[in-house]
Order: sequence, then C-alpha cells, then structure tokens
Amino acid sequence: MVNYGLLGKVAVVTGVSRRKGIGAAIANAFAASGVNVFTTYYRQYDELMPWGSNANEAEEIITSLKSYRVKVAGFEANLADSRVPKQIFDRAESDVGKVDILVNNAAYDWQGDIYALSADLLDAHYAVNIRGTTLLCAEFAQRHDAREGGRIINLTSGQSLAPMPDNLPYAITKGAIEALTISLSASLAPKGITVNAVDPGATDTGWMNAEFRAQLEVNAPFGRVGTPQDAARIVLFLASSQAQWITGQIIRSRGGQ
Repeated sequence: MVNYGLLGKVAVVTGVSRRKGIGAAIANAFAASGVNVFTTYYRQYDELMPWGSNANEAEEIITSLKSYRVKVAGFEANLADSRVPKQIFDRAESDVGKVDILVNNAAYDWQGDIYALSADLLDAHYAVNIRGTTLLCAEFAQRHDAREGGRIINLTSGQSLAPMPDNLPYAITKGAIEALTISLSASLAPKGITVNAVDPGATDTGWMNAEFRAQLEVNAPFGRVGTPQDAARIVLFLASSQAQWITGQIIRSRGGQ
C-alpha cells in the first residue's frame, strides 16, 4: 500500500450510511491507512430514496472500520440543523481526537426542473448542501491554529460541464460548492489548510438501473462507470502530505467523460 503519511490523523466523513456509498468507501480507505475516523449519517433521508435505509447499516460500517485497529465513532446528524456542525466537531474531538481532515460527502438531492421548483425544495437543498457544508468548513477552520495544516475535501458533481435541467436545485447548490472551494482555499492557505473538491462523475452506488448503467457504459472511454473506490482513492491522495501543494482545485475524476 502507498504510504500517504496519514497514520494517526483524524478525519470526519459525512454521509456514511450505506456500504455501497462513496462515504463508506472513503471512510474505509482512511481507516486502512491508519486514520481515526468519525462518520455522520442520516437515516431519515435514506428512507426517502429508492435504495431505502437499513436501520443498522451505519453502525455496521463503524464496526467494520474498527477492524483496522483505529479509533472510530459516528453520529446521526441532520445537516439541515444549523446547530449540528458544532455538535459534530465536539463529538469527534471527544471520541477520536482533534480533526485534521474534513470530507464533505453528505448531500441532499431531490430531482426537480424549473416547473417543479418550490421555496421548500430549494431551501432543503440549500440547508444541507450549502449552509451545512459551509458551517462545517467554518467549524474546522476556527479550531485550527496558524500553520497547523489540514485538509478540506468537498464532493461535487459535473454541473458546470453540462446542463442538468431535471435536477436544478442540486445543480445550483453543487455549483455553489465549487465556488466555495475556490474562495475558501485562499482564506485558509495562511493556516496551511488545503481546500479541494472532487467530481467523481457517474458513480454506481446502487442507484443506477441496468438500462441507465448500460447507456453510460457505451459512451464511457473505459467502458465502465465509476465506483466508490475510484472516488476514495483521489480523496485519500488529496488528504495526504503528498497533496500539500494542491488547493483551490476541482478535480474531475470522471474516467475521461
């Protein structure tokens, strides 16, 4: 295994509720590299999604991560609640240690075009995808001293590469995350904190039906769609000491698409 220099570091990874998800793959990659991991999850959101919710899956992921002999804990957190970012960091520091790495993976996604928009739908996306993510970044920054260093890695999508007319609220908020990433990187550079975003492209986390997946594979340069492990590998690199000169970047890890 590549030595990423992460042994003993502490990472918060949001949105770790399903074994097939990107969050679980990232948490597993960290734990395998000796990182102490604090996860968040929100089962009520999963219950609304086509994949549904396994009541014990988030806890089972935490248990499996402990097999790497690192500190692991988790917290059920609704990022739409503005009090939650502080609670996450308080719990993480208490349970696994001071946080060195923040991965903003959790997101709210409910499809809707311009004709289906409502204030409530927009607010639901904003509260999690923009406000929740930004407050987590702010909490991370406030708890770091000058030149102490750290990593913030946001997950984004390809909304700036092509139109997403049927998923407008999500596209709007993910566009904001890319803007946040670029500007925040300049704000936090004096503290040695890098801020980057990863766009993993079309990734099979259990939501693709066979027909849609086949359509994507036909047009994919490598003849396949992305896997959660693909996303986890680039996140692991960006979290490492080897990526200390990379900041303010939107990494398009999309298999050539």
